[in-house]
Amino acid sequence: MSRKQQLLKRHRRNKRVGLLIGLLLLVVIGVWVAWWLPFVLGVLAWVAHEAWFADHLFYAPDEDYRYRFATDAEVAGIRLEGGRLLTDQRLAADATLVLAVKIKSSWLGRFFDPVVAISGGESPDRQAFERGVNGMRYLNLSGLAPALMAGELRLRGRFCDVQGPPRLWAWNQPDYLAQRVMVIAPHADDAELAAFGLYSQARAPWIVTITAGEIEAEHYRDMGMDPVEASRLKGRLRAWDSIAVPRWAGVPQAQCVQLGYFCLQLSAMRATPDQAVASREADLKDIRLFRQFNPFPMPADRDGLPTWNNLLADLRQLLLTARPEVIVLPHPVLDPHPDHICAQQAVIEALAGLEWQPATILGYANHLHDNDRWPMGDTSTGIALPPQFDDTLELSPFSLPLSLAQQRDKAMALGMMHDLQPPAPFKRRLRRWLQRALAGRVPSPYGDNEFFRKAVRRHELFWRL
Repeated sequence: MSRKQQLLKRHRRNKRVGLLIGLLLLVVIGVWVAWWLPFVLGVLAWVAHEAWFADHLFYAPDEDYRYRFATDAEVAGIRLEGGRLLTDQRLAADATLVLAVKIKSSWLGRFFDPVVAISGGESPDRQAFERGVNGMRYLNLSGLAPALMAGELRLRGRFCDVQGPPRLWAWNQPDYLAQRVMVIAPHADDAELAAFGLYSQARAPWIVTITAGEIEAEHYRDMGMDPVEASRLKGRLRAWDSIAVPRWAGVPQAQCVQLGYFCLQLSAMRATPDQAVASREADLKDIRLFRQFNPFPMPADRDGLPTWNNLLADLRQLLLTARPEVIVLPHPVLDPHPDHICAQQAVIEALAGLEWQPATILGYANHLHDNDRWPMGDTSTGIALPPQFDDTLELSPFSLPLSLAQQRDKAMALGMMHDLQPPAPFKRRLRRWLQRALAGRVPSPYGDNEFFRKAVRRHELFWRL
């Protein structure tokens, strides 16, 4: 069982215990006070839960985030005076900047998202944190080096206080956009969620999608299809998306590849590398149905078997064909999705002993262990660093700022993805309405799916591996 599954299991157990205690209290109130009062209190408790306590947060908001960065990346002499962030050091304009400060929530910050407003420079920013936050957090100041050096950068807490002493780290990265970039997407839309801004600006981008993403096809079953037909249609649509949507960013079709392996079966494939592992829902043991849009043949096309060895052979051919200088893939520690973990492992295995090796591997996280809402905050705001509580791993971030026009192009790319188009379930829509009315949370203007809020931001965040 993965760490995230363990955390979710504990969360659900605690929730059931809390619900049982609440029901017992309502029964007591109904017997000793008034029979109708438990119904009123029950409705009010449910509304309060949906508005303020429905986030999946598997840690205490008063815990410090714990990061370890290279000592030579820290900038000396940083100080916070009257809300102004000051430094006497010279910084590269495009440096990745991370600022550590203590964020302490006010009492209102337990009901409204605490936000640090960052003013100065060409455009203001807001970065949000957990309700009730009281600990060390890491702001992303990438793109704001000129304002910082000019003494114009100000930090102001809304529903929270920003406390020092601050610490700043700066990383000067190579120009990845001028290099050959290959983005590894476990599913159609992962490349767009994590790296549309990066690959849309890269000189020579490749998009490689590993699975067809054919499971969980309830939306198509509601159209009257049987489960197998719905699953196959969903897989074909997502395979098409993985080839067609990158064209919106100018990626040539000859550099977009769909491998067509089956969703949530990569772990089983890796456990038995030479055995075929069938789709869970599509009644298929042949991946070629989902590879029909590919621009050229690959090794697994010969037998169509969904095996780990076939996956490695496909990846080796692609790596030798594209010869990427930068590979972008899921982070092996931060992103807990089993297909994402296996996608990263497959690329690393395929690279072992290969005559071509990339200069850089960048990791991304489209999912987290500890916080299902991260990146917190609204569409088009900045991405603060995610929860991290293990400082034994030295991390090196790379943050790519996106203009508003680039964010909108990214939003349109996500809107073309069939998996992000179905409307949210009624309960989720009701929860969001309550959160908007009572907690001030603003929905994304680009779409109903939560990924429009999470992914269309002023930064894309990667980690050098």
